[in-house]
Amino acid sequence: MTYDNFRFDLDADGVATVLIDRAGESMNTLGVDLVTELSDVVGRLEQDDVRAVVLGSAKKDFLAGADIRMFDDFSGPEDAIDGLKAMHAIFQRIEDLHATGGKPVVVAIDGACLGGGLELALTGSMRICTASPRTQLGQPEVQLGVIPGAGGTQRLPALVGLASGLEMIVGGKPVRHHKARKLGLVDEVVPPEVLLDVARIRAVEAIGAGRSRGPRMSTEILQRLALEKNPAGRGFVFKKATDAMLDATGGHYPAPGRAIEAIRIGVEQGRDAGYAAEIRFFAELVFSPESEALRSIFFATNELKADPGIDGDAEPKSVDHIAVMGGGLMGGGIAAVSAINAGATVRIKEVDESGVERGLGYVARVLGKQAKRRRLSEFEVDRVRNRVTGTTTWTGFAATDLVIEAVFESLELKQSIVTEVEAITEQDTIFASNTSSLPIADIAEASKRPENVVGMHYFSPVERMPLLEVIRTDETADWVTATAVQVGKDQGKTVIVVRDGTGFYTTRILGPYSNEAQFLLAEGASVEDIDGAMTDWGFPVGPLLLADEVGIDVGAHISVILADAFGDRMVGPPLMRGLIDDDRKGRKNGRGFYEYDQGERGDVDETVYDALGVSRERTPMDRTAIARRMSLALINEAARCLEDGILRSARDGDIGAVFGIGYPPFRGGPFWTIDAMGAGAVVDELESLASEHGERFSPAEVIVSAAKTGSTFRH
Repeated sequence: MTYDNFRFDLDADGVATVLIDRAGESMNTLGVDLVTELSDVVGRLEQDDVRAVVLGSAKKDFLAGADIRMFDDFSGPEDAIDGLKAMHAIFQRIEDLHATGGKPVVVAIDGACLGGGLELALTGSMRICTASPRTQLGQPEVQLGVIPGAGGTQRLPALVGLASGLEMIVGGKPVRHHKARKLGLVDEVVPPEVLLDVARIRAVEAIGAGRSRGPRMSTEILQRLALEKNPAGRGFVFKKATDAMLDATGGHYPAPGRAIEAIRIGVEQGRDAGYAAEIRFFAELVFSPESEALRSIFFATNELKADPGIDGDAEPKSVDHIAVMGGGLMGGGIAAVSAINAGATVRIKEVDESGVERGLGYVARVLGKQAKRRRLSEFEVDRVRNRVTGTTTWTGFAATDLVIEAVFESLELKQSIVTEVEAITEQDTIFASNTSSLPIADIAEASKRPENVVGMHYFSPVERMPLLEVIRTDETADWVTATAVQVGKDQGKTVIVVRDGTGFYTTRILGPYSNEAQFLLAEGASVEDIDGAMTDWGFPVGPLLLADEVGIDVGAHISVILADAFGDRMVGPPLMRGLIDDDRKGRKNGRGFYEYDQGERGDVDETVYDALGVSRERTPMDRTAIARRMSLALINEAARCLEDGILRSARDGDIGAVFGIGYPPFRGGPFWTIDAMGAGAVVDELESLASEHGERFSPAEVIVSAAKTGSTFRH
């Protein structure tokens, strides 16, 4: 018997090997076609000549979850409920093969086993996974604004314990093979080369023997399971999970709370009630605005993975050798991701040996964290470390493919580096600047090869922040842009390409946002109300704490650059001068808007008002009104960037804001927010603010046009 999406083989011992191989797709996902055919496959497995089952994949990943595209095909919650009930029935039949039919089902996992993929794996009687660094198991559905919908809220906690199940489902973070083994999520870990062979052996061993093997759990896990057996212990676990969830999400995301509720119902009322709640909650959540926004980010991110960043067909250059100018936090981070993720040979140049040591030390710390999390073996750590060297001279630069400078925001300094680099490198060596505000064309004025000059704007800390903003000038060659984009992807970044201009995109939209915080301070608002308003709105930190983290001196320097380029629209009240005169640089020198004690942040430093030249007596302001002003200032500037051609698309603007500056993901990005509010409503809000606070709030023409035509920015 043949299938379109599965490979099926039945051997002489009655062991059926079923390999998922979704037709026409590079990765296995649960689409309607696969689920429909899975029912036929299970029907074949239910026949008497099948004695055991090995379920694996013919592709490099087991099953990466549901095909998210089918969420948009649901006509309404009832349609979603019907679809989930059908999937539940099929998964229950697989579980019944061993639970009531005596046929062991061994699931062989290599690569991604996520979402619906893990839910499918949980129906088996045994799970074996590989020790590959690519192998990960998890229920990340909350990241799309929904919850597991095919039994995961019930089967996972039942297998690994309530606390671990809650952590995996509510947190949405996958685990790797060593953690999966410790939790009891998998029974065995083997090399990829022998996965199917071992799975078949275990299937044969289990025929007629019930569950002959079981996961070995640590004493810590067993103690936790014992705690969860009594109502008081379970109550404690649920409260802890709920508190942690609210602390992490600020209550902005409904899915994690619904996941906890579905798990609780299953524990207290039985698995059937839990399944029913799971289906009902999923159908409710998939139509929520939060899920729609989060799915838009998911789709946009996937689109960018395949986007070369250019409209032509120029091919990127192969990059094996990267030089990084500067060994500070940015330079060290760039060196780390270049060596660890991109596999490049990296040369760090600094002005003195202590600078070189700082850069090499940063790379070593990143490697140490990777080793501690078992992302890299000791051998791999040594291999990467040997690819990173440092120097105070220009030795080793002749064969460099790409030079990335990460020095202070000084145009003269960056221009001098361009001149020196071009004197000792090949004609096709690319020069990239990590500037956050200076136009790349200004830097390229010192270049004899301006077509080779491009911007690569990273975000701190580089090894953790997901965005890379590639900036092209009118002279940047397409192959140079394409190469910078490919290097960014190899480094593990989500990459957007923007046109050159002061502040580019992400820095530029922070200008009016930061200025508005200063206007509010001048009007009497407190630091707590301003920062609290924006964290209540969904940002991870408020604008004034962000200033402390970035460096008040850095922000003040950038604000001058933006004001020079854009005029009055980017000019805030003259408060920051007082902070600079008072030597307030934020966290790095322990003096800012907040108090710092040995690097630990405390309360607001009340003396900051003295430095700002305003009264310590603050006027209580409505936080909703504060958030309205600040968010619309940022959104309006994002629209101006699209209008000015800085952005290639609204999609890139949304991804840049979410991944680059922490714009609330559940709001989808500035352009998604405009569509959610309605362009007409946004214009009305901006015009109202302009009449009250000045022309800086005049709506961007692109929003006005959308309001008139009824068009949207949705991607």
